[in-house]
Amino acid sequence: MASDLVDSGTLEVDPQVVHDDGSSFVDVTEELDSYTTSCTPSITRYPFENGRRYHAFKSGAYPLPNDDAELERLNLVHHMLKKALGDKLHLAPSQHAQRVLDLGTGTGCWAEDFAEKNPQADVIGNDLSPVQPSWVPPNLRFEVDDIESGWAFGTPFDFIFCRTMLFAISDWPKLVKQAYNNLKPGAWVEFQDWDTGFYSEDESCNPSSHTAKFMRLLNDASRRLGKEPSPGPKLEQWVTDAGFRNVTHRKFKLPVGPWPKSQQQKEIGTFNLTQVVEGLEAYSMRLFTSALGWQPEEVEVFCAHVRAELKDQRSAHRLVDYHVVYAQRPET
Repeated sequence: MASDLVDSGTLEVDPQVVHDDGSSFVDVTEELDSYTTSCTPSITRYPFENGRRYHAFKSGAYPLPNDDAELERLNLVHHMLKKALGDKLHLAPSQHAQRVLDLGTGTGCWAEDFAEKNPQADVIGNDLSPVQPSWVPPNLRFEVDDIESGWAFGTPFDFIFCRTMLFAISDWPKLVKQAYNNLKPGAWVEFQDWDTGFYSEDESCNPSSHTAKFMRLLNDASRRLGKEPSPGPKLEQWVTDAGFRNVTHRKFKLPVGPWPKSQQQKEIGTFNLTQVVEGLEAYSMRLFTSALGWQPEEVEVFCAHVRAELKDQRSAHRLVDYHVVYAQRPET
């Protein structure tokens, strides 16, 4: 087993952002419109709760909504993560794969990009919601499926990819083992996921802030419902325990806000801040009301406090860790 934990070093703070009153945030979000792609759901008969739309298949299995606002946020996350990985869709050496599976494909952006760049590959993307676009490359198809149920693929894959499934999976070791069992000998798997918690390198994160409390409650609520909220740091062990070899683990520090001096990190931070601010209610509404017994109005007020803190880039220089683990099924 090889572990290649990458630390990009301490990020320098841009003094212009530190002294900003937050008014520029509106202009920044308008600029991000060009980076987002809206996917129209093909089926619209979904349950609604507290003004948000949720998946109908295996209702309740996933606590986040699937409405247009959430789909646009997921598309933004896709572009941000590509940028964070050096404009790469994956890090595993699977460019010549013939048969590829994208677990929990969401809006289908990753699968669509992979299919376009790899026309020789037969790509399948599955998800609980059929919210993917209808016009896709001919070598791509989407399926509605629950990846925690038994898999019924007749032919093994050359590459299995799984990204940002925090709050979604009840039994990660089982999922990783199913990926192992459905790969050809010598084929690769890649998992990418978050460590759900903000921190700072300059001790600027206040543990008593609304934001810090929000993250603690979010993790607690998810665990009460049996879903792992921070799978990123645990991926390497799960993959190793499943029997994979040539395991590589890379960790990326992503800023939350445009406070770094580095232009690349500033852009990533802007994307990240936008998706976090827009996703506060998406992450917390169902989890807080179902697991913690909150009223919807309480969630909305709490999110407003957190949103104000996050937009104030003078208060804290937040970071969040993103983990990428890829590995190979043994040849024999």
